[in-house]
Amino acid sequence: MKRRTVLQGIGAALAAPRIAAAQAARVLKFIPQSDLTVLDPIWTTAYVTRNHGFMVFDTLFGSDGSFKASPQMAAGMTVESDGRLVRITLRDGLKWHDGEKVLARDCAASIKRWGARDSFGQTVMAVTDELSAPDDKTIQFRLKKPFALLADALGKSSSNFAAMMPERLALTDPFKQITEMVGSGPYKFKADERNVGHLVVYECNAAYVPSPTGTASWTAGPKIANFDRVEWHVIPDPSTAAAALQGGEMDWWETPTGDLLPTLRKAGITVAIQDPTGLIGCMRFNQLQPPFDNPAIRRAIIGAISQEDFNLTIAGDDPAMSRTGVGVFTPGTPLASDVGLEPLIGKRDYDKVKRDLAAAGYKGEKVVFLAPTDLAVLKMQGDIAGDALKRAGLNVEVQAMDWGSVVGRRTNKGPIDKGGWNVACTFWTGGDHLTPAGHTFMRGTGEAGGNWGWPSSTVLEDLRTQWFDAPGLAAQQKLAQAMQRQVMQDVPYVPLGQVLQATAFRKNITGVPNGFAMFWNVRKG
Repeated sequence: MKRRTVLQGIGAALAAPRIAAAQAARVLKFIPQSDLTVLDPIWTTAYVTRNHGFMVFDTLFGSDGSFKASPQMAAGMTVESDGRLVRITLRDGLKWHDGEKVLARDCAASIKRWGARDSFGQTVMAVTDELSAPDDKTIQFRLKKPFALLADALGKSSSNFAAMMPERLALTDPFKQITEMVGSGPYKFKADERNVGHLVVYECNAAYVPSPTGTASWTAGPKIANFDRVEWHVIPDPSTAAAALQGGEMDWWETPTGDLLPTLRKAGITVAIQDPTGLIGCMRFNQLQPPFDNPAIRRAIIGAISQEDFNLTIAGDDPAMSRTGVGVFTPGTPLASDVGLEPLIGKRDYDKVKRDLAAAGYKGEKVVFLAPTDLAVLKMQGDIAGDALKRAGLNVEVQAMDWGSVVGRRTNKGPIDKGGWNVACTFWTGGDHLTPAGHTFMRGTGEAGGNWGWPSSTVLEDLRTQWFDAPGLAAQQKLAQAMQRQVMQDVPYVPLGQVLQATAFRKNITGVPNGFAMFWNVRKG
């Protein structure tokens, strides 16, 4: 063998690890909170779908860490005619993933679809006389009255967010799912590589033009896609997920369980709290079907709920990781108070709960409780809730299933013998419960509102409307207290406490944004 050939072989061998390392650096391997079973971020409020949605779809405005809106797809916004005429202009160079130009009529149709499902969006559409696209770059609102929170609504980062999509998709009935994923966001969904229960793949959108202004914070500012490929690997078992992260097979685990955090820290894994507003646990009733169509029965159940039990199981005994005495609004924020929370506070008396249930007319009817099995935090929440309902004397049938099945099942409005349900639990981030504007579970719109559980309360709806027109913080706080009292009467849901959710990633992963799992501006060294 010639000397030159030998040297070339050695050079190739030495270069191979560097090439492999460079290729690995362009791929991010992520363990999501659960499998992605629903793709449409307008159809469901599930956070795993929200996270997926922000990969694919962009928004007209972004929201930073202080929940302040700033232009994203929008170049700017003008307000005229005493606040009743609003025009939003699109940035130049925006394209959909299929190569078509983003037009204002696409965005107008997207807003209408979002506005039919989202709590904040419904408020926007209620104050809108006309939403149109007078030209290709201008979205125009003619409002019934000034609405100062329009940009905040269009830029909200919580479910359901105002995802912009081509008109042909946006014209889909908002109560039916879209499965074709064409957005203008920083990543493209790889439908051909989707393996339900195992793998979700995204590739970089090379045509994406990041916002030229602002500071990157949550969903605001420039979004830089630093990976050619992002892979979501579904690993339901926490111990297996922890081992994969420690062994370098995975880069980032979205929701590690509290009991594994010390082990991860000892292994040199970065453990961080990215969302200081935490998670607010909620028990939701199906108010279209007995027995929870009876408000007295719902009120009786409050006495069986121990926020301490939920927090201890989910977050452990570190007092810094949870909070009890949690009501309608996020603890530590301007609208939070303990007004009306007496039924939630103090020692639980299950004998009294049983007497209250009997007095309310409960006669032992079967109660179907939907319990997720594959998302650790929700499984723990379900275990505690199911036990509390049984101790209260309810005839509970726990139906265990994966989270994706729960998300689909809870849309069923029928009786339990037709595949319906009675009670289920979930979490909302504290950012969703800051004000009545985006607080979906506080709404009382019944079936018209579209959110599962379908509670009706004209009193809550009237108080919420008054809040939007309140002259200042003091007036807003007074109305918030009245809403909290009414929630304890109507019981659209029961607050289960607040926990802080850690995320975990390897030391070579940097730039992880605060908030939820977002994949722009993240780097792998």
